[in-house]
Amino acid sequence: MAIASSSTQLYTVEEYLDRETQSDIRSEYRNGEIIPMTGGTPAHNKIISALNALLWFGLRGQAFSLFASDQRLWIPNCNLYTYPDVMVVANPLDLQAGRTDTVTNPILVAEVLSKSTKDYDRDEKFSAYRTIDTFTEYLLIDQYQQRVEQYVRQEANQWLLTVHEGQAASISLASVPVEITLTELYETVELKSDG
Repeated sequence: MAIASSSTQLYTVEEYLDRETQSDIRSEYRNGEIIPMTGGTPAHNKIISALNALLWFGLRGQAFSLFASDQRLWIPNCNLYTYPDVMVVANPLDLQAGRTDTVTNPILVAEVLSKSTKDYDRDEKFSAYRTIDTFTEYLLIDQYQQRVEQYVRQEANQWLLTVHEGQAASISLASVPVEITLTELYETVELKSDG
C-alpha cells in the first residue's frame, strides 16, 4: 500500500477513530499524524489476494482468523493504528478495549513491498510490530520479483531471516501450519522491474 503525503496537524486517537469510521479512505495513525493510504498496483493486489486465498485454504477449520488490507490493527506501545496487507490472528480475537473494529493480537503479518513503502515496512513498521507480544512471523513480499523475506521470532529480540527466491522456492510458515510456493503466490502476477 503506498503512502500519500501527510499534513502536519496532530490529532488525538479519538479524533482519528471518529474520522476513520466516517471515511471511505483508509488512513494510518502515527503518533498523532493521520497518513492517508493510497491504492496499490494490480501486482500488489494480486499478491495480497493470492496469499489470502492460500492461507484461507490452508487454515480452514482451524482456530485462526485471516484478514486482508481492511482490518485495522492497534499497536499501543507505538501509538500506531495501521492496516497490514495480510494478518493472521489466533482465535479468540483480542479487540482494542471499547472497540469492535480494531484487533491487537496478530501472530503473522505480511506486507507487499512497493517503492514508496519498502523502507518503512522494513524499519519503523517492523519495529512497531515487534512490540506486539503475540507477533511471531513477518513476511515482506516483493511485487517486482519472486522474492519473499521471512522473519521468524526465535526469542526476545532475536529474529531469524530466511530469503526465498525464484519459482522453485517454497515457504514453510512458522506461526501457522501452511506451506506456500512462490509459484502459487505469484501465479497471476506479471512481474516488472522496479527501476
